[in-house]
Amino acid sequence: MTSTDAWGFATGEPVTTTPGRSQEPAPTAEPGPATHTTPEPRPARPVAAGRRSARREGHEPQRTARAALTRILEPGDETAGRWMREMGPVALWHALSDDAADPPTGTTPAKIAGLRLRAARARPTADLDAITELGGRFLCPGDDEWPGQLDDLGDARPIGLWVRGTANLRLWALRSVAVVGARACTDYGAHLAATLGAGLADRGWAVVSGAAYGVDGAAHRGALAADGATIAVMACGVDHAYPRGHSELIGRIAEQGLVVAELPPGDHPTRSRFIQRNRVIAALTRGTVVVEAEVRSGSLVTARQALALGRFTMGMPGPVTSSLSAGVHQLLRGEAAVITGADEVIELVGSIGDLAPEQRGPTRIRDLLDPVATRVLEALPARGSTDTGRLAEEAAMPREVTQRKLFELLSLGFVQRCGDHWELVRRAERTEGSRRGGP
Repeated sequence: MTSTDAWGFATGEPVTTTPGRSQEPAPTAEPGPATHTTPEPRPARPVAAGRRSARREGHEPQRTARAALTRILEPGDETAGRWMREMGPVALWHALSDDAADPPTGTTPAKIAGLRLRAARARPTADLDAITELGGRFLCPGDDEWPGQLDDLGDARPIGLWVRGTANLRLWALRSVAVVGARACTDYGAHLAATLGAGLADRGWAVVSGAAYGVDGAAHRGALAADGATIAVMACGVDHAYPRGHSELIGRIAEQGLVVAELPPGDHPTRSRFIQRNRVIAALTRGTVVVEAEVRSGSLVTARQALALGRFTMGMPGPVTSSLSAGVHQLLRGEAAVITGADEVIELVGSIGDLAPEQRGPTRIRDLLDPVATRVLEALPARGSTDTGRLAEEAAMPREVTQRKLFELLSLGFVQRCGDHWELVRRAERTEGSRRGGP
């Protein structure tokens, strides 16, 4: 048997026990950050090999426990989230690490056995040291930098987040928009995503995506090209570039923005982890924009999770003949909003006063005429000419008013006089910027 420290971790020192007596430690409440008292060491059951004292390693117990649990539990596991809420991270780590301990309730023995195999291999202090060497950090709920909107996920909330980059994640997430879409996107989709990413970044919004091929990569590159903020949420460890073809891009994001993951350094992606990664993207941001997506697409999963969380959900329409736009169009038939650029996104997700400019066609000189002059002009025949009296009848205007407006139209180059008759001038209309005073 070995003795334990104040937190119940094995110290490796022998302890004398009385045969036949239970050596189980009495249950203790999870210590808070303000706890400074040291309880007397109690005999403990054997613990998994490799578990070392968190206090001796210089990491606070709760942070160390959460770091271990990110390697033991799968992201988004709501059963594990309930355990975390009911037991706390330290007690849960003990329960999964000690084969003789009572297992958490509400799951199968096979699942507990699998989690305990993972727990035996967990080296949280090594993971924490590894992220420090990368210049990163491990964030936990309650930290000043923790984005509070992730709490909207309830029991599916991340256990913690491994982060590379110097920016403050919480502050960047307050003004952030997710841009997601097809990996095998068209040139049209890549152009839209890059333009949208640059436009959002230029307006001071952080662009969040998954660093995948296609739309994700284009959105990140657009934000980087605008010297703006961008966040890559990974389905693997932050030290592992996936896909490998984006190694340089992910490196640039780590330098200029933030790379974030639920999984510890060195962990690998799986299909389910990509799906679970999407819930973090949806919860972290103010809204999600989908740029090209097939009917069965992970991007639509992100959008629907955003809807479920009460976030803004938007889509950029594409050709109706393109299967890569079919998923977006399906989304737009529901509760999603149609957007065509960064200004429209910000009008939805931004604060009061963040309005998109009014979309208008080119201004023509005819648009600048007063209503009476417009009625007189429209009363003129398309071909041929007419006299003032007949024109006054057609325009339903007094003759003197009609005469006055005809001379105004003459000075502007709309009509010409042919004796006692008037007719339209055949010319191309001038657009805004032309002189008002005739041709």
